[in-house]
Amino acid sequence: MACPDPSRGVYLTYLIQALILLSVAYSLTAGEYFLGFSAGIAFLLTLVPSLMTRNMRLCLPWEVNLFIAVSLYLHVMGHVGGYYVLFAPYYDKLTHLVSSVTVALLAFFAAVLAEHQGDIRLTRAAIVIFILTFTLAAGAAWEIYEFTFDQTLGTDLQHGNTDTMVDLIVDLIGAVIVAIFAAIALAREERVQFIRLFADPSSNPGRGDVGGDPADPAEER
Repeated sequence: MACPDPSRGVYLTYLIQALILLSVAYSLTAGEYFLGFSAGIAFLLTLVPSLMTRNMRLCLPWEVNLFIAVSLYLHVMGHVGGYYVLFAPYYDKLTHLVSSVTVALLAFFAAVLAEHQGDIRLTRAAIVIFILTFTLAAGAAWEIYEFTFDQTLGTDLQHGNTDTMVDLIVDLIGAVIVAIFAAIALAREERVQFIRLFADPSSNPGRGDVGGDPADPAEER
């Protein structure tokens, strides 16, 4: 499919990916092979959105790719650069905020895609609730992961109940930010045009233009 020409902002994503690769090289040369491996996995994860959307008739906005890259880079540098300890506890909360915004944007993208590609009809309230619940579920899963590693491998990822609860509150704040953005964006008259920014319009030719079928529930909300 032919997506619109990307904005110059896409080069910011390339820059972040290059910095992650530098983290990989630094970790390996310093003999920190596990950190190098983890940073390498993070770099590969930054490539997943492009690989998944390339042959799926989708156009993921470059801003979403940038958020994914930044959230992974912050996590990598938290360990490689020791920022989790050096700037504790603020750096950890920053990574949670950026990561939760990223997850919430992906949830928004998934909801928009489901409505555009299939027969699902979602109200604006349903999309907002989905963003909130999906992001909080992802945050809870991350806390379970940290707890499991601490209990089985003796790591020190969690620092008590207060730390865990503050992390989840920060996750909720990130979800609320995106939910508000989604509610405002979907309330605009250009709702259908906005939705089609995420996908190739030719992928669903049965759907009319914005001024097409007035009985379309997506346009009545």
